[in-house]
Amino acid sequence: MSYNLKEVMNKPERLAAGHRMCAGCGATIAVRGVLRALHEGDHAVIGNATGCLEVSTFMYPYTAWEDSYIHNAFENAGATLSGVETAYRALKKRGKIAEDENYKFITFGGDGGTYDIGFQSLSGAMERGHDMVYVCYDNGAYMNTGIQRSSATPMYADTTTTPVGSNSNGKMQNRKDLAAIIAEHDVPYVAQTTLTQNFKDMYKKSEKAIYTEGAAFLNIMAPCPRGWRYDTSEIMKICKLGVETCYWPLFEVDHGKWILNYEPKKKLPIEDFLREQGRFKHLFKKGNEDLIVQFQNEVDRRWEDLKYRCAR
Repeated sequence: MSYNLKEVMNKPERLAAGHRMCAGCGATIAVRGVLRALHEGDHAVIGNATGCLEVSTFMYPYTAWEDSYIHNAFENAGATLSGVETAYRALKKRGKIAEDENYKFITFGGDGGTYDIGFQSLSGAMERGHDMVYVCYDNGAYMNTGIQRSSATPMYADTTTTPVGSNSNGKMQNRKDLAAIIAEHDVPYVAQTTLTQNFKDMYKKSEKAIYTEGAAFLNIMAPCPRGWRYDTSEIMKICKLGVETCYWPLFEVDHGKWILNYEPKKKLPIEDFLREQGRFKHLFKKGNEDLIVQFQNEVDRRWEDLKYRCAR
C-alpha cells in the first residue's frame, strides 16, 4: 500500500491517449488513476456502461483501452461484469485458464448509468458478492445526452431538465448518497474519493478495492467542464474545494467499518465550492441568500452524520 507519485505516474497507461473526451474532464483522469492501481502482470477485463466515457474511448474498430473491453448497455454494467467474473471462475475451475493467469474485473459507469438506470444491476451484483469493482465517475448529471439531471445532481444545479428561470432555482431535490447505500449491501469495500492529494487517496482506495476479495464500489467525483461550467484548468481546484467544504468527504467502509480519511483543519463555506461553477451562478443573485443557507445546512447535516458513523 506504499505510494510513490513518480513511480505511479510512470506506470504504463492502460487508457491510451487519442480518445475524444473533453479537455478538463474528470472521468478520464479518474479512470487512469484507478487503472494505475493494477499490479504489474495482472490483466483486467473492463466493462463500461453507455455514456461519455464509452462513446469517446471506443469508436469501432478503434479503442483507447489496452485491456479487454466490453461496452454494455446503459443499464447493465453491473450485470455484465458479474457474469464475466462468474464465467472466469468457472473456466479456471475447469483448468481452461492457467492458475497463474490473473484477471481483475473493473466496470465504469457515470452517475446516470449507476445511480439511476443501472442501479438495479449494480445492487444485484453487489448483493451477490462477485469479485469485481464497480467505479462510478460521478459528474452529477446525464452529460453525454445533454446535461439532464440525475439523482446525483446536487440541489439547485441548473441543468437542461431543471433549468433556472423566473419560477425555478434549478433542481429541487438533494443528491442521492450512493456510497452509503452500497455500504448497506454489506460488501467488503466501499470508498468515496476524488482528484486530490497528488492522487494518493484515489490510488490507495483503488488498489484496496481491486485487491480486496469480493465486491467493491468506488465513487469518484469527476467534474464535467460543460455541465459544471468551469474553466478546464480549474478542475483540481474544484475537486479540492469539494473536499475542503465537506461537500465531497473522503471516506471508506472497510468490511463494515466506517473510516473518515480526511477532516479539514478549517471547513470552508459551501459557497467557495459553488462559486466556481456556472451551474450555480443564480445562487449568488440578490434575494437567493437563503438557498445557499439551505445548501450549507444539508452539507453540514451529512458531514455530521458521516463523522458519527465513523466515530461509532
